[in-house]
Amino acid sequence: MADSRFAKPKSIGNKFIRIKCRDCGNEQVTYTKISSVVVCHICNATLARPTGGTLDLAADIVGDQQ
Repeated sequence: MADSRFAKPKSIGNKFIRIKCRDCGNEQVTYTKISSVVVCHICNATLARPTGGTLDLAADIVGDQQ
């Protein structure tokens, strides 16, 4: 069964993005095509998980990383 707190972002492309943890507010950078689970560096919450394509996010996208 799918976890409802994860969502696949639409039209995000292949790039680095800055995401914000919903639990502690920490911001970190990740790529949109990940191959392993991304966890928060502060509270160890799962922020993103791989899907074989574009990631599933449980965090908020703050913006693109230049």
